[in-house]
Amino acid sequence: MNITEKILAKASNKKFVSSGEIVNVNVDVLMTHDLTGPLAVESFKKIGEEKVWDNQKIVIILDHQIPAESIKAAELHKTMRQFAKEQKIRIYDVGRGGICHQVMPEQGHVAPGTVIVGSDSHTCTYGAFGAFSTGIGSTEAAAVMATGKIWFKVPPAIKIVVNGKFNKYVTPKDLILNIIGNLGVDGAIYKSVEFTGSTIHEMSIAGRMTLCNMAVEMGAKNGIIEPDNATKEYLQRRIDSLTDFTSLKSDTAAQYERTLEFDVSKMEPQIACPSSVDNVKTVSEISGIPIDQAFIGSCTNGRLEDLRIAAQIIKGKKIKDGVRALVIPASQEIYKQALSEGLIELFTEAGAIFCGSACGPCLGGHIGLLAAGETCVSTSNRNFIGRMGSTKANVYLASPAVVAASAITGKITNPITLEEKQ
Repeated sequence: MNITEKILAKASNKKFVSSGEIVNVNVDVLMTHDLTGPLAVESFKKIGEEKVWDNQKIVIILDHQIPAESIKAAELHKTMRQFAKEQKIRIYDVGRGGICHQVMPEQGHVAPGTVIVGSDSHTCTYGAFGAFSTGIGSTEAAAVMATGKIWFKVPPAIKIVVNGKFNKYVTPKDLILNIIGNLGVDGAIYKSVEFTGSTIHEMSIAGRMTLCNMAVEMGAKNGIIEPDNATKEYLQRRIDSLTDFTSLKSDTAAQYERTLEFDVSKMEPQIACPSSVDNVKTVSEISGIPIDQAFIGSCTNGRLEDLRIAAQIIKGKKIKDGVRALVIPASQEIYKQALSEGLIELFTEAGAIFCGSACGPCLGGHIGLLAAGETCVSTSNRNFIGRMGSTKANVYLASPAVVAASAITGKITNPITLEEKQ
């Protein structure tokens, strides 16, 4: 079996499962948030259960519309706070956590070999730690709250082998955009995407999270990376009793629907053009397009290494007049680290606004929205029409390095060209 099949077999109390098989699995952790959680709570109450199946295995995180920008949002937050209090569920409230997909592993709710579901499509992020994690609907989340179980069809697997060394200013975000550009937004529908190869093994945890986070953008059921020493080093500081996972690997005889190979050694910075994530080109192909806004943040690229590479490019420079630059760390922990390293001062001195940890403009929240005809280059994961404000705005997806360089020049820019001009 491959790693995903092994996890699903264990969770369904089977010795062996295969692609296409329907399995009823025991869930290890359920995550929900302020946008999808209220409907899950409403549906749970309709089921008629007084208590959730296990209040220690449910996590609530407020992150999408915080601080509340409307009475409606405030009421949704109130619903989640009341439910958490009634059921004695752990809740990360405003100022206590950050974006759900960063907070979950950061606070020790993610472990290799576990089954994690969340009422958010980017729950697949936790595959970076060797977990089977996937997004579910709010009513499915209600059923999990009541039973602790959910059924899945065991997904066929695609193996993506990545080798080579990244060039300067080329990042895991560029890699995943390149992969999605090759496979298409429908290239991995209900598939398990397993990332492996020397590049992956040498990649930081933050980079692995970026890859798995965007697996859903090619339709995948889950993205996953075999856990290793880097996984252990990250998690052992966050989980009291981290179980041994050295055997949690795909068998050499595991079956894959297809195997794809990528070499990053000659890869250039990539960019997804409006209005589809698979409309991918090299940054050099479209450089020079004027921008109105630059956004660094989201559950895809709001981690410390993302802020560091952006700061490296922006240091000593100013954001171009006419460009709004927003920087939003993925969690309060990252916010504090950025503060201690002087990154917040650096960004604000350059003319950017550094905001509190939240989803922000990524899905048309209450800050950073675009007007008709405006263009934003963003480190987020989706550039759908209307995703970040007006349906007549344009959103380009790129790495923090590209976004930072573009904020300086006022137009889409390959960051390496800034060095060439110095």
